Amino acid sequence: MSDITRAAFLSVQLRSEAEKTRRHLERLPDEHWSWKPHEKSSSLGQLASHLVDCLHFARSVFSEDRSNIDLSTWRPFRAASREALLAAYDEAVSQALTAMASHDDQEARGTWEMAVNGTVRMRRDRESAFADMTLHHLIHHRGQLTVYLRLLDVPVASTYGPTADES
Repeated sequence: MSDITRAAFLSVQLRSEAEKTRRHLERLPDEHWSWKPHEKSSSLGQLASHLVDCLHFARSVFSEDRSNIDLSTWRPFRAASREALLAAYDEAVSQALTAMASHDDQEARGTWEMAVNGTVRMRRDRESAFADMTLHHLIHHRGQLTVYLRLLDVPVASTYGPTADES
C-alpha cells in the first residue's frame, strides 16, 4: 500500500462499486418509476435517485472540512427518468473521484464533520466518513434496488458474481 495514497485506494473501491451499481441502474424500467413494494417504501425512482445523493457525500467529504445541511433549503436529488438518473449518476461519480484525487494520506485521515441546521451530527476522519456516508451507503441501497428489480421481474445484473438471471 505504500505506493498508493489512502484516497487513491478508496477511489479504486468507489470506482468498482460505482460500476457495479451502474449495471443495476441501467436496467431500471421508466414505466415503474413510481412503483413501491410497500406503502412505507421509497419509490423505485426515489431509491435510485438517492444513490446520486450518496455519491455527493464523497465530494463533500473530500472537498470540505465541514458540511452543513440546511433542512429548510436542502432537497434530495430526484431524477424523472433512467436517462436523467444515469447522467446525474455518472457526473456524481466523476465529481467524487476528482475530489478524492487531490488528497494525500494525511488529508485523507483528516477530520470531516457534518452538521444539520448548524448542529454537528457526525465528526469522523475522512476515510470513515466516506466509508459510511458513500461506499457502504451505496452498497446498502444497491441491495435494496436489486430486491425492487426482482419484484418487478426485471433481470438482476451481476454484482460480485452471476445472478440467477445471468447463470
